[in-house]
Amino acid sequence: MVRLSPPGSVRLSVGDGGAAVLDVQQRLRDLGLSVALDPPGHYGDGTRAAVEAFQYRRGLRVDGVCGDQTWSALVEAGRRLGDRFLYRRTPMLRGDDVAELQQRLSALGFDTGRVDGIFGDLTAAGLGEFQRNVGLPVDGIAGASTVAELLRFGSRHDGTELVTSVRDREELRSSPRTLQGRRVAIGEEGGLDALAGAVGRLLVRRGASVSTLHHPDGSIQAAEANSGGAEVYVGLRVDVGHRRCTTSYYSGYRYSSPGGRRLADLMQLAVSAALGVEDGGSQGMSLPLLRETRMPAVICEIGPASVVVEHAPEVAQAVVDALAEWVDSSWD
Repeated sequence: MVRLSPPGSVRLSVGDGGAAVLDVQQRLRDLGLSVALDPPGHYGDGTRAAVEAFQYRRGLRVDGVCGDQTWSALVEAGRRLGDRFLYRRTPMLRGDDVAELQQRLSALGFDTGRVDGIFGDLTAAGLGEFQRNVGLPVDGIAGASTVAELLRFGSRHDGTELVTSVRDREELRSSPRTLQGRRVAIGEEGGLDALAGAVGRLLVRRGASVSTLHHPDGSIQAAEANSGGAEVYVGLRVDVGHRRCTTSYYSGYRYSSPGGRRLADLMQLAVSAALGVEDGGSQGMSLPLLRETRMPAVICEIGPASVVVEHAPEVAQAVVDALAEWVDSSWD
């Protein structure tokens, strides 16, 4: 069938119909997810359940709605290594084929940066090193001959630790054990600008260099944190309708950020105690902000807003205390 690329913003949910829904259903089936008894082209409960299962599998927010992030993830999930040429371009190529390339190269000892399914500069450099080592033309393009050579080395070495994970831990181990001079990005999507400012002021008193980011689009915040050279990112988000605290870090494609996971665990303990709300736990996710930041990053979701406002000073102190403990962590 012809695959569609709906123009503009995508938001398909129960009750919708048409060619775009038919496309979503086929992509879900291709991934082994049944839409049950929903008629072709009708977004019913079966399609919603399949979308929820896909969102959970991919580390996205589970709401059963096929929005922009879910649509993009569905398209990426259909890519297989060898289906197309992979190379560094703008905008950067994304997909499961890129992630498989990164996994295979990293398992062989070629550093591609974090395994995120995004073909950036580090992936191009790692690919070039592989080509140089096996005697192929070094063009940074994963074409037929390069893919064939990669596949010749066998499986993705699922039991082999990726060089990316080793590199990340070494960077954490060699980092200063203090907030003094550390570049910290504090982000909020709206409604928590006062809290973000309070956290920033406390960090400055500890000697940190702070950038405060305010934008509802996680990709834009990630780009700002990357361009500013942040060493760690902390996102603050209101969890509407829930009296709890949850913290997420990047995890996807057989890779999990060691620094992000440790910070998420520390943030959970400190912030949930400061708020006196349910500890919703930390979890690995593949939200755009977490996936696209190049430094350890977490998103702390807290609610309700009234409780957050009431305990803002305690929450701000808890965030800073968690960061202080994080930089002082042992990574041996």
